[in-house]
Amino acid sequence: MSVGLLPVEDDHDTSGFFAAARRGVLVLKFCVRCAQVLHLPRQACFACGSWESEWRAVEGRGTLYAWTVVKHQVHPAFPVPYTVVVVDVAGQPRGTRLTGRLPGEPELAAGQPMRIRFDRLPDGAVLPNWEPGE
Repeated sequence: MSVGLLPVEDDHDTSGFFAAARRGVLVLKFCVRCAQVLHLPRQACFACGSWESEWRAVEGRGTLYAWTVVKHQVHPAFPVPYTVVVVDVAGQPRGTRLTGRLPGEPELAAGQPMRIRFDRLPDGAVLPNWEPGE
């Protein structure tokens, strides 16, 4: 029985994100009409109102924006301690950020380069995560 913290891969708005992760590709949703990044994923574009969108591969790099260390275990799939990171995705509009999880309590610094990695969970789901990188 799941306690609801693992990803829901069959959700209409996010299934393309998880399908791409299984292929080792980082994607974001974009409006077909105006090219606005639709993050968080949604059905309609908040900039132009279009209902046409598509998933596009983006660079698997970014800059560390913020982080916090979790020391209280909330799910058996995520042993503590671990660090939740918030990363500005390279090449995307300001404020386009994704989260990730690093094991332990690594030394981190705001603004440091990060790169994507893909972690397979015990249930078979694949999550994009971040790690320090060049």
